[in-house]
Amino acid sequence: MRIVLGLAAAAALFAGGALAAEPGKLSLTVYNSDLALVQDIRNLSIAAGRQRLEFKDVSARIRPETVSLVAADVGIVEQNFDYDLLTPEKLMEKAVGRQVQIVRINPGNGAQVTETATVLSVNGGVVLKIGDRIEVLRQDDVPTRVIFDGIPQNLRAKPTLSVTVDSGKAGARPATLSYLTNGLSWKADYVAMFDEGPGKLDLQGWVTLTNTSGVAYPDAAVQLVAGDVNLANNEQEFIQRRQMARNTSVRRAGVGGGPVETGPTSVADFYLYPLPGHTTVAENQTKQVSFLDAKGAAARKAYEYRAYWFETLQTPANADVAVQFSNASHAGLGRQLPAGIVRVYVRDQAGEPKFVGENRIDHTPQGSDISVKIGEAFDVTVQPTVVAQDAAGRTRSRYSMSYLVRNAKAQPVTVVIRQGGLWREGKVIEESLKSRRLDAYNLAWDVPVPANGETTLTFTVETGW
Repeated sequence: MRIVLGLAAAAALFAGGALAAEPGKLSLTVYNSDLALVQDIRNLSIAAGRQRLEFKDVSARIRPETVSLVAADVGIVEQNFDYDLLTPEKLMEKAVGRQVQIVRINPGNGAQVTETATVLSVNGGVVLKIGDRIEVLRQDDVPTRVIFDGIPQNLRAKPTLSVTVDSGKAGARPATLSYLTNGLSWKADYVAMFDEGPGKLDLQGWVTLTNTSGVAYPDAAVQLVAGDVNLANNEQEFIQRRQMARNTSVRRAGVGGGPVETGPTSVADFYLYPLPGHTTVAENQTKQVSFLDAKGAAARKAYEYRAYWFETLQTPANADVAVQFSNASHAGLGRQLPAGIVRVYVRDQAGEPKFVGENRIDHTPQGSDISVKIGEAFDVTVQPTVVAQDAAGRTRSRYSMSYLVRNAKAQPVTVVIRQGGLWREGKVIEESLKSRRLDAYNLAWDVPVPANGETTLTFTVETGW
């Protein structure tokens, strides 16, 4: 077999594998962390005894150590993943030390001259030995072709997984090929249309699925996994994800009920979001699919100030403006929300939607209260002061705090003061307004402030371990 560089389709040069023509079933389970599980059921025609099966349309970013092939009366002896792809440059590299045919055409008279050359080097250019002379293959306007005697055995038109198996019988049978691959990931994005007057929110959720794995997945059943999977070789990223989760703007107020029938299902401590029907995930494609379209959920605008520790500020800080809602069933959503960015819009006087801010939420179980910061209120400020700090034991401290909340608006507002820095054994000693416990580390007070007025919140807490 002779190969003319640039003239033949490389894929057509390979012999077919053991795959039958009948299409199989393909499913993808895609995680947030550039990872997916591929499960491919194929009909294989397998002879008795030891043989090699080739799978040419697998991911180019497959993790070979995770490959599993399951078929009746078939045992795996050896498996190889060949990802050295057939390109003009690779053909020349593999030809070093071998002979090729150089065909040149004289642009003046059209005469064709063919010479036998030995490839000496391809470092920064192709160096040839033709007879007694050494020549560099030039990149100019002289038409030149290089003809090879064949394709090196380990060059492939596509990434190819080859599996040596030992079959106890001959015949066609279904086989399940499973493997993990990088290059597939997804993220969630939300569009929230907020109507402050009636306190209603329309929330639409979009999944953005990205495929850079080097292969297409036709007519696949796709499931998305919400949750952080711990990967042994990615410890630093895992730590960063957990840190982000601790700083999230979501308060888990208790999970109510189970997922709705058309919503996600759960496995282990993760939620699975199946995409409707089957879909084709093309190579180098970004695909968007709607997974949530809720109308008229209860919502409200709120002013917040978050204190992550006990501190004094010399100048007042602006309160955050947030849109708050719940994904509990009674509030109009009633389903889990995967992590993503919520972009909030409001309508102007002409009824046109205007973008007012965005923030990220973490994976949120059903029944949680969600607060999306959309900006800062320049006319609502908070100034914290540490009035006293005393030791309350060998490992405990007592903090007396004062929060001066000012409102320059022409209407009264309520500002939620969130105080962090408490340990599980933290407790309130005294307070000017009633607090509520958000979680093991945070307290909150609803502070009413009159129009063009101010309110001072005071409290004393004891914390430690």
